[in-house]
Amino acid sequence: MSESRALASLGDMPAAELRAELHRMAEWVADYRESIAARAISPTVAPGDVTAGLGSSMPDEPAPMAAIRADLDAVVMPGIVHWGHPAFLGYFGSTSNGPALLGEIAAAALNVSAMTWRTSPAATELETVVLRWIRELVGLPTSFTGIVYDTASIGVLHALAAAREQVAPGVRGRGIAGRDDVPVLRVYASEQAHSSLEKAMIVLGLGEENAVRVRTDDRFRLDVESLREAIADDRRRGYRPLAVIATVGTTSSASVDPVPAIMDLCERERIWLHVDAAYGGAMAVLPEGRVVMDGVERADSVVINPHKWLFVPLDFSALYTRHPESLRAVFALTPEYLRGDAAGEDGGAAIDYMDYGIQLGRRFRALKAWMVLRAFGRSGIESRLREHVRLAGVLAAMVEGEPGFALVVRPSMSVVCFHYRGAGADDATNDWLNEAIVEAVNRSGVAYLTHTRLRGRLVMRVGFGNVLTTEEHVRTLWATVVESSNLLVQSLPRPRPCPIAGPNDSGSSAMGKARAT
Repeated sequence: MSESRALASLGDMPAAELRAELHRMAEWVADYRESIAARAISPTVAPGDVTAGLGSSMPDEPAPMAAIRADLDAVVMPGIVHWGHPAFLGYFGSTSNGPALLGEIAAAALNVSAMTWRTSPAATELETVVLRWIRELVGLPTSFTGIVYDTASIGVLHALAAAREQVAPGVRGRGIAGRDDVPVLRVYASEQAHSSLEKAMIVLGLGEENAVRVRTDDRFRLDVESLREAIADDRRRGYRPLAVIATVGTTSSASVDPVPAIMDLCERERIWLHVDAAYGGAMAVLPEGRVVMDGVERADSVVINPHKWLFVPLDFSALYTRHPESLRAVFALTPEYLRGDAAGEDGGAAIDYMDYGIQLGRRFRALKAWMVLRAFGRSGIESRLREHVRLAGVLAAMVEGEPGFALVVRPSMSVVCFHYRGAGADDATNDWLNEAIVEAVNRSGVAYLTHTRLRGRLVMRVGFGNVLTTEEHVRTLWATVVESSNLLVQSLPRPRPCPIAGPNDSGSSAMGKARAT
């Protein structure tokens, strides 16, 4: 048996076949990227359709790549929501691009684990360099040390673990359960902050009930006086304030909490401040947007998601902290099978990123980010960010110019929140109308947006972040929104005219009784 056949029988692919398949996949990817704007964004499949097409059990025999590619097209692709479509404007759009795709291919081919410096010197040092570049881009000082995780949800989990280490250092060894010497630990965030707070509290054993949501002002920013009162009240009850989470660019409205005032309070109260700048931190790349990060340089930890608005595809999140020693105190653990690999045992200065998080095996995430940052450059990133801010302004002007529509909050970044109010409709009907408009637009396939709730009202939300989005896509979205609203209003039942009743009409008497009750 030849070497090629032997490898093939073991499930590997001979070099010549791999080269041919890579060329075919390159054509597939390029064709997909080229045609994506012409595709319907949302699939029409029902739950279970994709599963049914994949078969009930794993195949016993190897399948040829031609058959696998055919199923990719016939079974998988019909169930894809095309997040890369230029008119996909829901959530915080994560954009893909050529340099990132090439980086992902290289990372998959190398398949290294960036857990220690010795297991992959290049992956470790490239991660350190990329983290430094991002830190410089958003204007953080050199006092911050970074680490790459997958998402901001994992970032806040690690940040709160480090904060917990400072106030209850014995938790790592003894845990929390049954201890009288560890008070109830409380974490504060605005009612607009991300839900990852509650998940982190659950995982860390702090309890979801101890995530304290603080009211916001008329611009959906954390109200500092309410925060001060909540902290004071908790201290009176014997609780220990652990951390505050301030947000730079909230998920619903992209509001920016008053970080300097919050930091002043945290310093007086000796409370850890974590800043969730997962989305809004990118705005600080622009000289005119640097103000959003005012005060963040004093925070204890900051999270930034380049996969949100710095054009790195999912997943890539960067946590920065001024207290890396606290993070390491929680997570550093070297089992026997890694002993000798860890940098520092021989006095070296290299970092082992496994010591700063839950994960041991770590993907080479930094490679795709490095390729994007080099290929775009600072100027390319700035120009794309400015265009998204401009497009948000274009949509905001369209909203303000259309009867029945209104902005909920004036956009300051690339998120636009607006509301439709039907003439004479009550709040419940207006909520239904706004949700129905979102559903109608998304069913159309030509655009995609999401909804949120602000001040109790259901509102529509659009987020710009795709490098392919143009003003034409904004106009298509808006035309579809307006058309959908008109059709939905026309479908509403018309109130029947009330008959004019005489003074002795029993109907009038009945109406009077109904109102009285």
